Amino acid sequence: MKAIKLNVFILGLAGLVMFGCSNQEMEKRIAKLEGKVAELEGSGNVSPTIKPAKTAEPEVKPDGPVPEFKFDEEAFDFGDINEGDVVDHVFAFTNVGQAPLIISSASASCGCTVPKWPKEPIPVGGTGEIKVQFNSKNKPGVQNKTVTITANTYPKISKLKIKALVAPAKKDNNPS
Repeated sequence: MKAIKLNVFILGLAGLVMFGCSNQEMEKRIAKLEGKVAELEGSGNVSPTIKPAKTAEPEVKPDGPVPEFKFDEEAFDFGDINEGDVVDHVFAFTNVGQAPLIISSASASCGCTVPKWPKEPIPVGGTGEIKVQFNSKNKPGVQNKTVTITANTYPKISKLKIKALVAPAKKDNNPS
């Protein structure tokens, strides 16, 4: 509530300053206002709903054996495709770590890209595949998509990238 009152006060004062004072007097009032705002912000009385941003804590490597992805490739270019094409690519990997690898999720940067991943643990030395399907319907132009994989690895997040140059579909100007 104080923040709203403060904002209304500042706006009203700024309007008064702009329309009722000389430049020198206006500068003094603006400086005084800025000081008042800084004072309120410093005391924490601006608004109870505004909270300081949380900083992400760095990921700590767990003790003990950890699984590790080794992908044959981490990026794939489909090249030139036509709008409306649905294309797939398989990213093969090996668990080169020292514990079974468990993928908890895989998500894409866009609903047009769908990843499928193994739900069962991949043993040490075992292999697996992440199949990524891209639907280019209504996606003309250069497309760059990212698949984010969350697993019990260090770091927990791995990323795969796909791209394509999608030629726009030809419009049918001759309706039947």
